Amino acid sequence: MAKPEKVDAVNELSERFNKATATVVTGYRGLSVAQLEQLRKDLGEGTTYRVAKNTLVKRATAEAGVEGLDELFVGPIALTFIEGEPVDAAKTLRDFAKDHKALEIKGGYMDGRAISTAEVERIAELDSREVTLGKLAGAMKAKLNETAGLFAAPASQVARMADALKSKKSEGADTESA
Repeated sequence: MAKPEKVDAVNELSERFNKATATVVTGYRGLSVAQLEQLRKDLGEGTTYRVAKNTLVKRATAEAGVEGLDELFVGPIALTFIEGEPVDAAKTLRDFAKDHKALEIKGGYMDGRAISTAEVERIAELDSREVTLGKLAGAMKAKLNETAGLFAAPASQVARMADALKSKKSEGADTESA
């Protein structure tokens, strides 16, 4: 008979897998409690970093319908459940792993499939959603300014031609009166 606390832990993990837009599996052997707390703090809101037992995680993934991660559940593991955009969390994990060699990014799960360590790294290299939207807005504004300039060009050409014609007529009138 399963212990109630283990059943609760499996249910919680299964629910987190279902809610998360992405999950990253890491090995944390050799990190201190203070370092793990710093990592949790660095990940910020919308991201949960949880140490879990492999047997419970395997049951939770089976319950949640998550496939392809069983080979990652070797040794002490922690799961990073990301709700929202995964780019910032992937960057934080990558940067933390560079500074703390004990943190090992093993892989993850996103968009209904398992992802490799290399794919997590590629996600970390992407611009965040806000940066991408800012670049898109800047590009759109530049095109709008260019279009406005094109529409204004004929009117300004007509004005310059009228001004040139007026100055030419006035020069002609000045030479006739002299």
